[in-house]
Amino acid sequence: MSLAEDLLWLCAIPSLIGEEAALCDAVAQRLQGRPLAAPIRRYGDSIVVPLSRGSGGPHVVLGGHLDVVRTEHDAPPRIEGDRLYAPGAADMKSGLCLMLAVAERAVPKGVDLTLVFYAREEGPYAENELGPVLAQDRELTQASIAVMLEPSDNKLQLGCGGSIHASVRFRGRTAHSARPWQGENALHKSAALLHRLSELTPVTDEREGLVWKNVISATMASGGRARNIIPDTFELNLNHRFGPGTSVEQAMQNVRAVVQDEAEVEFVDISPSAPPLRHHPLVAALAESGVLAIEPKQAWTDVARFAALGIPAVNFGPGVQAQAHQRNEWTLLSQLEVGYAVLDTWLSRIGSA
Repeated sequence: MSLAEDLLWLCAIPSLIGEEAALCDAVAQRLQGRPLAAPIRRYGDSIVVPLSRGSGGPHVVLGGHLDVVRTEHDAPPRIEGDRLYAPGAADMKSGLCLMLAVAERAVPKGVDLTLVFYAREEGPYAENELGPVLAQDRELTQASIAVMLEPSDNKLQLGCGGSIHASVRFRGRTAHSARPWQGENALHKSAALLHRLSELTPVTDEREGLVWKNVISATMASGGRARNIIPDTFELNLNHRFGPGTSVEQAMQNVRAVVQDEAEVEFVDISPSAPPLRHHPLVAALAESGVLAIEPKQAWTDVARFAALGIPAVNFGPGVQAQAHQRNEWTLLSQLEVGYAVLDTWLSRIGSA
């Protein structure tokens, strides 16, 4: 099948987060018919596919998540001109499409290749199945480099930003809203914090000549018992995004500093950042293989999990980044062949080397 047909096939199998089993089954069944270096290894709704071994060259891992977020679409998966519309078309079934192509076309010589298709990336850090896959599959921890095929418009995106979610709880005392002086309004207590957040400006976080923006935002709010009751609790979710020059410990302190002891702070989801490693030989070789640009990855991705194991990891994929999580999400079919050509050039280059 062509890359466009492969992508449509992937998109026709629903795989909302937590419901990836059907797509995992289909991909595993399809790849079992290929000549593999070893049997496919399955962990939950995630699979590790050893394509080639014994080359004497670097061990390259190509990774992509099977799950997609729940979005609204006006019609089933379809192709209209150069666009393919479907949930996850850009994020990141376009990347999975290239992984299938690498497996089903001629595998470049001189490299050991492994594909990792995994579940639950779009949810909390602790529920992402790549974590247990890496913990159980020891061969992956010996990889030379990992490329996560997240949507990047065929640009090489280095490193990744870290992310912290914190629940900030304000406490008060209930009263009838006709007599608010008899209570203590927890919602009103948040006013000073919300004002400080509105005045924050991004802080530059630079590493290896690449610039990330450190930001803190309120993203969700909840509280109150009824329309005529003064709320005794009010909770904000603060999301702190930070570059690889900022440690998790410093990021947590940044959140505490902006809250200023005015409320309780509970850190509920912590995802570390990852360094760019732009001068690593395998990363530099990819940069010279036809990528459209080199830039920092402002968002968090699973390159951080590999980086924590001491494995160089980068983001590169053909999906249209701006379409990720959008209503009527689409991606450009013309970018698939461009992305595949970059991967093929890179694998051939590092294999021959």
